[in-house]
Amino acid sequence: MKKSLLFGIMLCMTLTANAQQDKDASAGEQSLFERITKLEKKQDYFHLLLNLNNSFDVNQGNGDFQNAKFNMRQIRIEAKGNINETFSFRWRQRLNRSTSPTPDGIDNMPSSAIDVAGIGVKTGDVFSMFLGKQCAAYGGIEFDLNPIEIYEYSDMVDYMSNFLTGANFQFQVHPNHQLQLQVLDSRSASMEDMYGQGYEQSKVPLVYTVNWNGSFGGVFNTRWSYSLMSQAKGYQSHYVALGNELNLNRFNAFFDVMYMREGIDREGIISGIVGNNNQGGHLNDAEYLSFVLKAQYRFSPKWNIFVKGMLENEGLSKDNKDGNIRTIEKGKYRTAYGYLAGIEFYPLKSSNLHFFLTYVGRHYSYTDRAKVLGCENYSTNRISLGYIWQVPMF
Repeated sequence: MKKSLLFGIMLCMTLTANAQQDKDASAGEQSLFERITKLEKKQDYFHLLLNLNNSFDVNQGNGDFQNAKFNMRQIRIEAKGNINETFSFRWRQRLNRSTSPTPDGIDNMPSSAIDVAGIGVKTGDVFSMFLGKQCAAYGGIEFDLNPIEIYEYSDMVDYMSNFLTGANFQFQVHPNHQLQLQVLDSRSASMEDMYGQGYEQSKVPLVYTVNWNGSFGGVFNTRWSYSLMSQAKGYQSHYVALGNELNLNRFNAFFDVMYMREGIDREGIISGIVGNNNQGGHLNDAEYLSFVLKAQYRFSPKWNIFVKGMLENEGLSKDNKDGNIRTIEKGKYRTAYGYLAGIEFYPLKSSNLHFFLTYVGRHYSYTDRAKVLGCENYSTNRISLGYIWQVPMF
């Protein structure tokens, strides 16, 4: 895994980036309110957006047909606005998730329904901050995109807890370079729900992130970060994410490298492969390494094609003791591959609405130490036909 990490960082240096900074796909479009009333909205106090990703999926597993169904993958409603030059607000909620507060959660918020809920404060051209529930300021180009635009996440990002409560301080140190310092609750669920049994709660359960967003002439852009998380008493997690994007006229590509070493296996991938220890908790010293590469070409104003590849190594950085029964040895347990290709059609010149046809393939290859535990290699395939639209309601 160390050799893969070194290779990934070297390759990362040769590629490039443009951090999206969570920009709206519908920015600049007329809202439905304006179209219906024929009145131009003059103020910036309130914007209402509806985020949709809906498709018809045909799924296959290990070469066998599984099902075909309609799937509303994403439906999120968002409201935001600028009260004045200093204060702003933002709220985004997933409508197909439970809105009940997570039992024993430390922030009294539903862990899966509310993405963002808070206020922004801008004191000038250099300093601003956001207070409330928000997305972690982790690096990676794909991580910063609107979730409705993602056809398939890597395992690492898919299993992460990304929306947490806290504060984000932003420093525009240069017109093209921004630093973010963020402090968040490290979890929104209870200790047992997050890590299982056998761990003592940390008195300061926080995650600290430093993030750099850079732009070099708009051609090469970066979104890099380092995060330190307090998981439980005596256990910490370290996470490094290096996002790089290249923009050349109608061609765009990004390359993300993500590495995580966890005192407790927060993702739960390795714990699921090996089996929980005899105390019912997650395994310790989990290690994840992920590479994501995507390239797309807008060969026509209305047509876009893309390909994407993902490679992930998942294992343990140290031996684990399963009580007095056995030793779970360190090393790699699984390699996950992902491969996507698709075409997108934008029918309206003044709208972000686009229809898509995509193929998504995944293959999971287990090492001998995992196969001894009963794991077998398997593959999945999916063809999806659907649409994505961030609808500007008001």
